[in-house]
Amino acid sequence: MARLRHPRIETVVDGVKLRVQLSAAALAAAGDEAEQRRRAIDILKQALFRGRMIAKERLEAGAGGASTAKLLSAIADEVVTALYDFTTVHVFRARNPTEGERLAVMAVGGYGRGSLAPFSDLDLLFLRPYKQTPHAESVIEFMLYALWDLGFKVGHASRTVEECLRLAREDFTIRTALLEARGLAGDEALAADLKRRFRDDITKSGAAEFVAAKLKERDERHERAGASRYLVEPNVKESKGGLRDLHTLFWIAQYLHPSDQPSEIVALEAFTGRELKAFKRDFDFLWAVRCHLHFACGRAEERLSFDLQPEVARRMGYHPRGTKADDAHPVQDAGPAVERFMRRYFLIAREVGVLTRVFCAKLETDEAKRRPTGLSRFLPGMRRLGRKSLEPGFYEEGGRLNAPAATFEEDPVNLLRLFRIADQRDLDVHPDAFAAVVRMAPSLITPGLRSDPDAVEAFLDVLARGRRTAATLALMNDSGVLGGFIPEFGRIVGKMQFNMYHSYTVDEHTLRAIATLADPTVAAPEAAALLGSVMPLVADREALFLAMLLHDTGKGGEESQEVAGEKAARPACLRMGVSPERADLVGWLVRHHLDMSDFAQKRDLSDPDTVAAFARLVENPERLRLLLALTVADIRAVGPGVFNGWKGQLLSELYRATEAVFRGGRGDDAAAHFREQRAARAASARDAIPQAHTSLRAFADTMEDAYLSTFSPAEHAAHHALVGRALETGAAAEALPEPHGQATVLVVAARDRTGLFADLAGAMARSGANVIGARVYTSKSGLALDLFHLQDPGGRPFGAEHPHALQRLQAALEAAGRGEPAPVDTERRAKAPSRAAAFSVAPAVVIDNEASDAATVVEASGRDRPGLLEAIARTLSGAGLSIQSAHAETYGERAVDAFYVIDGAGGKLTDPEARAKLKTALNRVLTPAETAPAPRLSRAAASARR
Repeated sequence: MARLRHPRIETVVDGVKLRVQLSAAALAAAGDEAEQRRRAIDILKQALFRGRMIAKERLEAGAGGASTAKLLSAIADEVVTALYDFTTVHVFRARNPTEGERLAVMAVGGYGRGSLAPFSDLDLLFLRPYKQTPHAESVIEFMLYALWDLGFKVGHASRTVEECLRLAREDFTIRTALLEARGLAGDEALAADLKRRFRDDITKSGAAEFVAAKLKERDERHERAGASRYLVEPNVKESKGGLRDLHTLFWIAQYLHPSDQPSEIVALEAFTGRELKAFKRDFDFLWAVRCHLHFACGRAEERLSFDLQPEVARRMGYHPRGTKADDAHPVQDAGPAVERFMRRYFLIAREVGVLTRVFCAKLETDEAKRRPTGLSRFLPGMRRLGRKSLEPGFYEEGGRLNAPAATFEEDPVNLLRLFRIADQRDLDVHPDAFAAVVRMAPSLITPGLRSDPDAVEAFLDVLARGRRTAATLALMNDSGVLGGFIPEFGRIVGKMQFNMYHSYTVDEHTLRAIATLADPTVAAPEAAALLGSVMPLVADREALFLAMLLHDTGKGGEESQEVAGEKAARPACLRMGVSPERADLVGWLVRHHLDMSDFAQKRDLSDPDTVAAFARLVENPERLRLLLALTVADIRAVGPGVFNGWKGQLLSELYRATEAVFRGGRGDDAAAHFREQRAARAASARDAIPQAHTSLRAFADTMEDAYLSTFSPAEHAAHHALVGRALETGAAAEALPEPHGQATVLVVAARDRTGLFADLAGAMARSGANVIGARVYTSKSGLALDLFHLQDPGGRPFGAEHPHALQRLQAALEAAGRGEPAPVDTERRAKAPSRAAAFSVAPAVVIDNEASDAATVVEASGRDRPGLLEAIARTLSGAGLSIQSAHAETYGERAVDAFYVIDGAGGKLTDPEARAKLKTALNRVLTPAETAPAPRLSRAAASARR
C-alpha cells in the first residue's frame, strides 16, 4: 500500500533497513514463534526509541512543534507498517489470500492527519471487506499485542466498509475520525473504496448537521475544561484556545472542502493571508508546548500544571531575566521566565479564539448566503440576512453590527463606538468589522485617541453603564482595543502570576471582577448578598469601575502591586479627562484594594483598635462602600470557591462596625466608642441572667467583656455546662450549631496553660479538619474556652458527611486539652512532591507594635503545610509569649498567620534583642529541612483568639 511519505524520514527510521532486520530475525529464529516475536519487538522498540529521541533533540534544538508532530507520526508509520509486513509475511502469511482475507490498516483521527504527540494514542482502523475471518483476526490480534508491548496506547476498531459508513451516519465522533482516515498498509483498493464512499455518501450531505455538532461539542468541551481560555493551568489539548479548537476548524473545513492532503485545508478562503499566518504560528506553538510536555513527563500529559510550567518554559528557550538564549536572540521581555512563557501561551490562546470566531462567523455567513435554510439553521445567533442602517458608518447585517474599514480610518473614535453600539443594541460584531478592528487598532489607537473626550465617553458608557458590560469588555479585550486604549491594562493582558492562589490570568481576573460588579447575581450567594446591599448605595459608579479595571495594573513590577497600581491609575484617569478628585479616589481605591480583606481576615475584629484603625484609613462612608464592593468582587474573581460564607461574614462584620463609627460620629475616638459599647453589652448580658442561676452568674463574672458581648444568653448557658464538665474531667469538647451554617463549631473548655493553643491546633491538623475560624477566651479563674469553626477539605461543615470523624476529633481535643501526648501517626508515609513544590515561597516575619494598643502583632508567612499553625504557636510559647489572638489565611501555596501576643509582664514585645531572636526562630519554622512535602491541607481562612 502507498503510504504518506514525510520529508527526511529515512534519516530517522529507515523503513527498508528495518524490514531487513525483521526478516533476518525471523529467519534466525525460524520454527520458534515466541523467539521470533521477542526479537521483532526488540528491533521495533529500538527503532521507535531512536526515532523519538531524534525528534526530541530536534525539538529542543528549535524545530517547530508542527514539524515535530509530523515527524513523530512518520516514525509511528514506519513502525506500524513494518510490523504489519512482519506479521503477514513471517507469522500469518496468506500465500493465496481469498477475498475475505483482504485487510487494510488505516490511521484515523489525529494520527490520520499525520500529526502525533510523543505519547499520544495510536488510532487504527482494521478494514475488512466483509465478515471477520480467522486469518484477519489473527493478524489484528498479533499486531495489537505487539503495539501494546511497544508501549503504545492503541485505539482500534475492526470494521467493514459498510459498518464504517453506517456508524459514521449515526455517530459524529466516528464520522470525524474517518474524515482524516489515511491508509498505512495492506489492501490499497479497500482503503481507497472507504475514502471514496465516505466522501460520496457522507460528506456530500449533512454539512450543516456536522458543523452544528462540532460547535456544540466544542462548547461542551470548553465547559468541562473550565469555560475560560485563561485558566492558569490550561489543558493544552482540550482547554479553550487550545489545539482542539484548531482541530475543530480543520474538521469543519475538511468536511466542507475534502482534500487528500489535510494540510491543504488551511488555504481556504475563510482566512486572509494575515489570519492564515497567525493560524500556522499558533498551531506550531501549541504543538511545541504539547510535545515538550509529553517529553518532560515521559507520558501523555496534556495539562500544563504549575510544576511543569518552569520545565516547559526552559525547554522552549525562556530564560531568567537578564540572560539570553543566544547572541542573536536576546531575551527582552521582563518578568520571570515561566511567567513570560505563560503570557505567550495565553496571548496565543486569545488569538486562537479570535481565529475561531472569525472562521465560524464567516463560514456561517457564506453558507447562509448560499443556502438560507441550510447550515444557518443549525448555527446559533443566525438571523435574517439584509442590511439595516444604524448610526453613521454602522449598519446591521445578518443580525450583526458591521462597518467598513473606512469608518475606522475616517474617525478612529469609531473603534470605541463600535462596541458601545453593540452593547446598547445587544448585537454581536460582524466578523468583517471585527477583523478590521483587530488589523487596524494598533495603528489607529494613538495617544490623541486615548484622551479624546468622545472616545472616553464611549468607553465609559461600556465600562460603567453598559447593558452587557462583561461580554462587551471581553470582546474589546480579544480585539486588542481594550489594551490599546488603556495601555496600563494592556500590560497585564495574558499575564499570569506563578502561584496556586489565582485561577486566571490577571486580565481575565479583572474582567471577571467587573462582571461581578455589573451583575452581582452571577456571584455566589454570599457575595451576591453583600454586593446587592451595597451597590445601590454607591454614588460614584465610574470611580468604582475604573478602580476595578486598574486595580491589578501594578502587578509584575519592582514595587508592590498596590503602590505601582496607584502610580498607574491616577495618570490613566487624568489622561481620560477624569476630574482630579475622582482620579484621587480611583488611585486611593487601587492603593488600598487589599486592605479590607487584610483587616477582616488577619486582624482581631473584636479588638476596638482594629475597627478604629480601619475607620481612620477609610475616612468616610462612600469610600467604605466602594472598598467593600471592590473587595468582594476581587476575591470572588480569584477563582471558584475562594469567596465563601466565612469571608463574607468577616467582611460584613467589619463593614457594619466601621459604618457604625461613621453613623455615630465617633470617628476620632472609635476605639473608646466601641469599648464603651462592649462594656454596656457585657453589663446587659450579666443583668439578663436570672438571680436563681447563681453558678451561671458566677461564670459570667469571671469572663471578659469581649466574651459576654459576643454570645447570646443561650450560648452562655451551653458554654457554662461545658465548663462544668471540664472541671470534672480536665477538658471537654462539644459541637454546637453555627448560625450561618458554613461550618461546624467545636467548643473546647480546659485549664489554661502554656502550649494549650498549640496542642489543640495540632489535634486539628491531624484530624484533617480545616480551621476557618476560632476564638479563645480565658476566664479570671484560669479556664480557657476555645471555639473552632471547622470545614472538611471540600468546604462542607466538618463531620456533616462523616459523623464519626467529628466524634474522633472531639475525643482528640479533649485529650489535647488535658495535656495527654499526641498519638504517633503510624500510617503517615512519605508523599510524592506536590504541585506546591514548584513554587519558591520566601518566608517573611513582621513584628508590629503599632497595630494594637495592647499587644504586639506577629505576622509569619511561608509555604503552607499541615501543622504549621501548631509549629508557630509553639515557637511563640517557647519565647515566653502569651497568644492573645491569632488569625490564619492561605493564598494558594502561601500561608499567612498573624498572632496578637504579650510578654510575661502583660505588655508588648519591645526589647529589640528579643524581637530579633523571635524572628530568627520563626524563620526556622517557616523553612523546615527539605523533605518530600506532604499534600497541602488548605485553610480557607482562620481567626483564633487567645
